[in-house]
Amino acid sequence: MAKPIKKAVFPVGGLGTRFLPATKAMPKEMLPVVDKPLIQYAVEEAQAAGIEEFIFVTGRGKSAIEDHFDHSFELETLLKERGKIDELEAQKAWIPPAGHTAYTRQQEPLGLGHAVWCARHFIEDEPFAVLLADDLVLSDTPCLAQMVEVHQRTKGNVVAVMDVPREHTSRYGVIDPGAVDGDCVEIRGLVEKPAPEEAPSTLSIIGRYILMPEVFEHLSKGERGASNEIQLTDSMAQMIGHQPFHAHRFEGVRFDCGDKIGFLQANIAFALEREELREGVVSFLKALDL
Repeated sequence: MAKPIKKAVFPVGGLGTRFLPATKAMPKEMLPVVDKPLIQYAVEEAQAAGIEEFIFVTGRGKSAIEDHFDHSFELETLLKERGKIDELEAQKAWIPPAGHTAYTRQQEPLGLGHAVWCARHFIEDEPFAVLLADDLVLSDTPCLAQMVEVHQRTKGNVVAVMDVPREHTSRYGVIDPGAVDGDCVEIRGLVEKPAPEEAPSTLSIIGRYILMPEVFEHLSKGERGASNEIQLTDSMAQMIGHQPFHAHRFEGVRFDCGDKIGFLQANIAFALEREELREGVVSFLKALDL
């Protein structure tokens, strides 16, 4: 039986330059979709998948993330004094228990692989998840929970994938697909940001991973790849043939919230999912008469 996935890594060290000036003094992961920051969506998705330990790989200027996942005694006292018990309980519900969060610094921006490597001492010898807050998935079953079920069946590495237009393959890690079993696809190879004419498929990895701890052996080599960065995809590729490696075509819609259009789309889509907001949003969109 596969080991349960109890730990997750959240690489949150990026500067978010595409959202300047909003991100000049605020981490991009704290940008709100409706009324909840991106990083909270990622943590709640992990919690729904059974994750119990949350490791944040941060950088300079990210203290707001630490504060967000801590208790605010002034706010809680104010809510209690004003009799807003439901709001008080809602604030407490999503904060991980004491001792279940950890923070470590990625002191140089050397790529996603390097960020994951920075969490190695917290992971030790367990399989673990990686969630990128920029990728927000709207689904009936949380994306990571879907992947955990695949991991339990395959007992190996799992990545979430989606089809993208061939002209966009240079933005993603792309898989070379093998045998297909429903929504589960065997991975024969991985290529980071291939040119469209060189891409082995259009099945591209989004920011959800379940990885075996052996990936750290390859990340520790510090080998540079695309964009002269330590790419997570390159280390994963070296594990193929030595461990089970599968892609999961997840159920749901993914929004790239690292992109302004994707971020705006996510706000509309998630607002429409809220019963108290849906009517007002629909009325506004109809009134635009686009």
